[in-house]
Amino acid sequence: MATDYDAPRKTDDDAESIDALKERVPDKMASAIDVDDADNPGSFELAGQDLADLDLDVVVLPPQADEFTCVSCFLVKHRSQMDHEEKLGPICQECAA
Repeated sequence: MATDYDAPRKTDDDAESIDALKERVPDKMASAIDVDDADNPGSFELAGQDLADLDLDVVVLPPQADEFTCVSCFLVKHRSQMDHEEKLGPICQECAA
């Protein structure tokens, strides 16, 4: 039997009012909710510091002679971590496993 997921799901028989649902939930449950949202990274602040005018200097080194870039995970690794080389390029030991 095919199901039309775009069709409205509520019927008048199944519909309950919000007030009826609120009456089911005890008030002591509402006080148990943790208001502190410390796990939300969107609300992360650095004690009121404005870092907008801070310039970060990053030194990017060119590939060294003893390094390769794995064509599977695209990480730069030391030559000792190379498992084999395919026609597209080298594969590291972690990707080959």
